[in-house]
Parts: sequence; structure tokens; C-alpha cells
Amino acid sequence: MTKAATLLAAEEGANPLLPHTFELVVGIFSFLVVLVVVGKILVPRIQKTLGERTDAIEGGIKRAEEAQAEAQALQQQYRDQLAEARHEAARLREEAREQAAQIKVELREEAQAEARRLVEAAHAQIEADRQAAFAQLRTEIGRLSTELAGRIVGESLEDEARQSRIVDRFLDELESTPQAVR
Repeated sequence: MTKAATLLAAEEGANPLLPHTFELVVGIFSFLVVLVVVGKILVPRIQKTLGERTDAIEGGIKRAEEAQAEAQALQQQYRDQLAEARHEAARLREEAREQAAQIKVELREEAQAEARRLVEAAHAQIEADRQAAFAQLRTEIGRLSTELAGRIVGESLEDEARQSRIVDRFLDELESTPQAVR
């Protein structure tokens, strides 16, 4: 068979590598139709779709960059506000400490003043009680002394003026001695 095909091709005088003219014309015409359809209809649509996608992608990237820049600005603003709030809190704590220290000092001073007042009042009360006890003791000692002196002397010392003079003289002598007890 191969010999028969070779003989047939040699008889026709055509080169087996070259197509027939009709096939060549139909092939070229078909190629041109496909080229026109692709070049005029499909390529613009493909380019339009690619352009839209490119715009969408670039727009999306641009919007994403804008959103990221806005987010960073908001984050920086938040950080600034947070730092300011922390600074304000530290300032308020420091003021509170100072006020607490001042209140503590004032309360201590008030307590010390109250304690001094109470001590002074106690000293005054003690002094008043001491004076009252001393006066009462003086009166009692005078009465007992005159009664004792009256018994010793054997006469009545009921006269108030004389009794008072004797008691005062006795107590003055008693106070002037080094062994006097108050």
C-alpha cells in the first residue's frame, strides 16, 4: 500500500507535503474569519472584562490602603487618648495622695490640739480638785485642831475669829516646815 500511495502521488505530480489549493483557500478563509471574530468581538470584551477586573482590584487595593491608613490613624488616636487617660489617672492619683497626706496632717494636728485641750482641761480640773481638797482639808484640819487645842488647853475655842487666826497660824507654821506635805 505504501507503494500504491507513492505511485498515486507521483502520478498527480503533487508534493505530499503541500495541501491542495482548495484546502489552502478554505483554511486561509476560515483563519481570517476566526481572526476577525476574535479580534473584533472577543478581544474587546476580554479587554473590557480585564480592565474592569483591574479597576476593581486597583480600587479594592486603594480602598484597602485607605481603610488601613484610617485604621492606623484611629489606632494612633486611640493610643494618644489612652496615654492621655493614663497621664490624667496618674495626675489624679498623685493629687489624691497629696490630699490624703494633707488630710492626715490636719487630722493629726486636730487630734494633738484636742489632746492638748483635754490634758489642759484635766490639769485644770485636777488643780481645781486639789484646791478644793486643800481648802476642805484646811477647814477640817482647823476644826480638828481647835477642838484638840480646846481639849488640851481646857477652854473652849468657839470664837470664830480667834479660831480662824489660830488655824491660819498653825497651818502657816506647818507649811513652812521642810516636811510639809501638800
